[in-house]
Amino acid sequence: MKILDLTIPLGIGTPPWPTYEPLQVKYFKRLAPNGANGQLLTHSNHLGTHLDGEIHFFTPGKDIAELEMDFLVHDAAVVDLSDVCGNYDVYTSEMVEERVEVKEGDILVIHTGFHHFGWDMPTADEIRYMVVHPGPDREFAEWAKEKKLRWIGVDCGSADHPMNTIIRDWMPRQARSAEKHFQEKYGVSLAEFFTDDKYQLMHIEMFPHGIIHAECLGGDIDLILNRRVTVGFFPWRFVDGESSIGRCVAFVEDGEYEKLVARKAELPTTRFGDCYDPEHVERINQLSKYR
Repeated sequence: MKILDLTIPLGIGTPPWPTYEPLQVKYFKRLAPNGANGQLLTHSNHLGTHLDGEIHFFTPGKDIAELEMDFLVHDAAVVDLSDVCGNYDVYTSEMVEERVEVKEGDILVIHTGFHHFGWDMPTADEIRYMVVHPGPDREFAEWAKEKKLRWIGVDCGSADHPMNTIIRDWMPRQARSAEKHFQEKYGVSLAEFFTDDKYQLMHIEMFPHGIIHAECLGGDIDLILNRRVTVGFFPWRFVDGESSIGRCVAFVEDGEYEKLVARKAELPTTRFGDCYDPEHVERINQLSKYR
């Protein structure tokens, strides 16, 4: 058994979710004269690859320490939606099930392709990564509950559509662009599509059902698209933790791992050694009419 890393690099340049505390690092001692290096960190839990816990939005929910390993590590369906969703688009359960088999109790990992705009990528675009990515509507949330999904992972800033969060108020220029997009593609305004009763539904409506999510996945995720694989997320054993930074990985058999490594050798890599597929960026840009 071999492991593929689905985690983005974490450093002082890693953007947190908008307005949240970024990572700050300082040395409190050095080899000379202390004989060892020591660092002090300050950050929010919603930074880099992280798992949103139930009590992030649901007061009587579980903290991170209560999540069992069988919940965190399980069979997963990994779906690529970069061929159907561009800027501000809405994805559906039908789009998922057209591309991969999803079984009851699965983990579901959604590859929007927007990890290509993460801070570690040559095509980095922080606003696009956090504010312009696609997201779901209530139809998707109801389907996820019917499937009794364990947890959902996304390769962008949030499991919710950004225009169904407070970002709609914080980023008025992007909200106007999204408004035009929704009018042209869906025939309704943002306010009509994402009504107040749907606000941040992937958090507010899902966490009481125990369906939480991991955000900002990446790493070598492009190697395992539209297939089933075992996936695990490893947060801190964080008592009273509402969320946690962690490591997300996929487990593959040795023989298959060799084939995936060969595929990785054919792709460009970031300065941190993660592969990426430029075709995904081209598809998203074409769908978004992005120049």
